[in-house]
Amino acid sequence: MKLNKFILLLIALTGCSLLGVGAYLQFHLDMAPCPLCILQRYAFAATSLICLITFFLAKKYSRLGSVFAMMASFTGAAIAARHLWIKAHPTISCGIDPLETSLNKIFTAKFLPFLFQADGLCTTEYDPIFGLSIPQWSLIWFVIFLLALGFIVIKRPD
Repeated sequence: MKLNKFILLLIALTGCSLLGVGAYLQFHLDMAPCPLCILQRYAFAATSLICLITFFLAKKYSRLGSVFAMMASFTGAAIAARHLWIKAHPTISCGIDPLETSLNKIFTAKFLPFLFQADGLCTTEYDPIFGLSIPQWSLIWFVIFLLALGFIVIKRPD
């Protein structure tokens, strides 16, 4: 398997695993996801799906698929950064607001409410995982995805 295909598959599997971690935190540790958490889940799902589709396409589409996956990852990184900004400014919240209401009306929230329904507040402080908050971990993973996908985009074709 070529390096590009391996990277795409690894990102797709990692993104799906991170969605599983989010579900674990939600159901087993009772950490209710806020609207920004749900938007980050959508970004992880989009990045994973695009990488998986690109993995199965012909080699000549690796760059194009990677660019689309980079856009999804960049969007997720921006959302995670916004989430961190809100956590740093506790007087601001994204709690029960129009964003939550509109997110919970999207067909994916109705079809898969256990994964895509927002029920929490963005300013809720949960115990850190290995010293980092959940939005910090999300931002780190989105940056890793961006770097790996950027490698595919700028790498000279084989």
